[in-house]
Amino acid sequence: MKLKFKHLIIFIVLLSFASIIYGFTIKEETPSTGHKFIGFGTIGLFLVAMPLFLIKESRGKKMKDYMLTNENIKKMQEREAEKKK
Repeated sequence: MKLKFKHLIIFIVLLSFASIIYGFTIKEETPSTGHKFIGFGTIGLFLVAMPLFLIKESRGKKMKDYMLTNENIKKMQEREAEKKK
């Protein structure tokens, strides 16, 4: 079975959520260990899973299309004028 990039991202997200939930459940017994699990889960979500997701979704797209340049402003104004007609 071939592991896809999407499956890796989902696995990291689920593992991060599990770590956060586990950290909250053991926080009453051992606060320092609970905080570590919550922290590692948060790091997994925002510093690992989020950039991987953004890389996966932005692959093959041109950044120029999403930047606000004079050329793109003119295109938007032309589209608005066409919609009004």
